[in-house]
Amino acid sequence: MRANRLKGIWDEGRCASNYWCALPGALGAEIAAHQGWDSILIDMQHGQIGYEAMCAMLVAVSTTDTVPLVRIPWNEPGTAMRALDAGAYGVMCPSIESAEECRRFVGACRYPPLGYRSVGPRRAMLYAGQDYVAKANSTLLAIVQIETRRGLENIDAIAAVEGLDMVFVGPSDLGLSLGRAVQADQTDPVVVAALDAVQAGARRAGVRAGIFCKSLEYAKAMARKGFDLVTVTSDEGLLTAGAALARQFSA
Repeated sequence: MRANRLKGIWDEGRCASNYWCALPGALGAEIAAHQGWDSILIDMQHGQIGYEAMCAMLVAVSTTDTVPLVRIPWNEPGTAMRALDAGAYGVMCPSIESAEECRRFVGACRYPPLGYRSVGPRRAMLYAGQDYVAKANSTLLAIVQIETRRGLENIDAIAAVEGLDMVFVGPSDLGLSLGRAVQADQTDPVVVAALDAVQAGARRAGVRAGIFCKSLEYAKAMARKGFDLVTVTSDEGLLTAGAALARQFSA
């Protein structure tokens, strides 16, 4: 089975980079994948990406060695299984608040006896190899997002769920849940303390920690802080920044 490069990067003690795709389209995903990102996440929750577009984008990303990840809209097992069957090498589930919710998600990502994922990885076997079913449980990533006060309070129980690979902070939603301003690159001391608590919980459980960032400077700071996967930018962010630069043109 094709190795998961993210695990190799982490074994070397390095932070992995992530590019966030919110806009549907295979060409955009392929262009981004050829820029050298360690991973690309296809966002089906808040991005405008449906199942067919996700499949096409996974095919596009696979023209490189960039690791393809998918964020599903919610904790619905069938959606997680379909993303994995299509070739995602990791699935992210938003807004996990308890160990029970986490186990439900992780179980959908693992074949028996570790979970209850159904067998049918048609495209995944083309991408990953004919030994996919035998090695999928140890290769693919199950990632949950901590985005609420309740999830924060239960971080130790969530992170300790068997088969979980990573907890990933959603800073804007977490800040909102804590009664603070909605902001991606958080500097509010209350939210920063919450981010630290999530990271510490991951470390205690021996799982990885990731975080969404919007600026290069903040992403570098989070990498220095010890996060294992850092979203550096997104297609929406680059489009907005490029348009702002272009508006400076004066004929």
